[in-house]
Amino acid sequence: MLNFRRVLAPRRCLLTSARLSHKDVRVRFAPSPTGQLHLGGLRTALYNFLYTRHVGGKFLLRIEDTDQTRLVPGATEQLIEDLLWAGIEIDEGPGFGGDRAPYIQSQRTQLYSAAVEQLLQSGHAYRCFCTERRLELLRKEALRTRQVPRYDNKCRQLTAAQLEQLLAKGTPYCIRFKLTSHEEPLQDLIYGSVAHNVSETEGDPVIMKSDNFPTYHLANVVDDHHMGITHVLRGVEWQISTTKHLLLYNAFGWQPPQFGHLPLLVNADGTKLSKRQGDIGITQFRERGYFPTALLNYIVSAGGGFEHKANAKPQLLTLQQLATEFSLERVNAHPSRLNAELLNDYNQLEIKQRLAHKETRLQLVQHVQQLVKQAYPEHNNLDLAEAHITEVLQWAAQRLTLLQDLTSSKLSFLWVKPHNYELQHLSVEQLQQLLQQLTALQQFHKDELNVTLKAYAQTTKVKFPILMKTLRGALSGLQEGPGVAEMMEILGKAVVLQRLQESLKQNNKLQLEL
Repeated sequence: MLNFRRVLAPRRCLLTSARLSHKDVRVRFAPSPTGQLHLGGLRTALYNFLYTRHVGGKFLLRIEDTDQTRLVPGATEQLIEDLLWAGIEIDEGPGFGGDRAPYIQSQRTQLYSAAVEQLLQSGHAYRCFCTERRLELLRKEALRTRQVPRYDNKCRQLTAAQLEQLLAKGTPYCIRFKLTSHEEPLQDLIYGSVAHNVSETEGDPVIMKSDNFPTYHLANVVDDHHMGITHVLRGVEWQISTTKHLLLYNAFGWQPPQFGHLPLLVNADGTKLSKRQGDIGITQFRERGYFPTALLNYIVSAGGGFEHKANAKPQLLTLQQLATEFSLERVNAHPSRLNAELLNDYNQLEIKQRLAHKETRLQLVQHVQQLVKQAYPEHNNLDLAEAHITEVLQWAAQRLTLLQDLTSSKLSFLWVKPHNYELQHLSVEQLQQLLQQLTALQQFHKDELNVTLKAYAQTTKVKFPILMKTLRGALSGLQEGPGVAEMMEILGKAVVLQRLQESLKQNNKLQLEL
């Protein structure tokens, strides 16, 4: 059993006792470039950003690439692109300037080497010559006896003569940090008072690997100190390790930052989000057509940080509004459940809000034009008029959640104009009569259209199914799709009349040729 206890202390006093003014607050987001940014990572970046913007501090991006074996080419560039897409502004970081550069850990190795040398000289660290084989045997023995695997700190006991002999042979080694008893609890900004005496449950951790690259424990402490980080907000999975980090701060004689650990982000059923799910990457959300503001509101709806209003409908807040209303005291200390339906609700709200303003409405129209061209590259008779797209968007805002849905094959009639459709079952006179009746309609809705079309069929003695088939062909050139009245409502009055008039012209031309 881990020696781990949590005391929920009032968090307000933790925050108000900060030793720095708001303008001095510096937070960081420090991902590893080992893959794409996912929901959990974006949540961490977002909450750091909201907090520092709320108090007027600085947001730093630091790339933690010390595990060279897991690096993914292009991951850093994609990560930065995703952050900027989400609206998260980087005050300092790789490519963004700042007086604490470099902001990539692999470029700071001399700093870590100096820090390790300081710990060796002060007796807080030692060289470990244990082989991988010995460590594996220790692990297997612990599992056999049903104990938690841990290093036995053997190399702590090496004499000066033994150490000199091993070094003379060129025996490979790593550097381990000496864990000591740490009874003072961590004052977590989110969880309150948390105590974990790590020296009783773990062996001395490696802080410098045999390849001379630091581990996370050393590098993040050294970097946070030298970059002036005042508040560390990160996932709760790092909470137990924070005790090691506090011991390192003590060993260096440095003042630690304040720590707050964000609860797990989980699925609606309580299961843990996994990168292996394949659909939690920010790139996937972007490609599927979700808007940044919708995704950010979706994240904060699960994690807290804002005043909760019972039974309130989803409200879409801008990033600036989120920063203004954010409160670290209101962040949940329990797992944050994501409700996938809310994401669609937020995205639909975003579409409605953008439609309400001329500038953003035009951006939507241009985006739809681009989507349609990509979906139907082989067609040169696409209906991409601004007025038409705007009317379609007004209809879609009440029904669809993603703009990409407008390019589905079922809705191709919206964009692909029928070409040279021959009206085999309606005379020119009958079509002209129908045009007159449709033009006179005040409401161009499905129900009213159905009544009008049925009355027309009875008056003209045209069989209703034949009328529907003829209109479907004239309006879409398709044999299948939504009901004709629904299709006409979606297209809108102006487009329906225009397409029927085009059919009328084509058939007049055909009759003259005959």
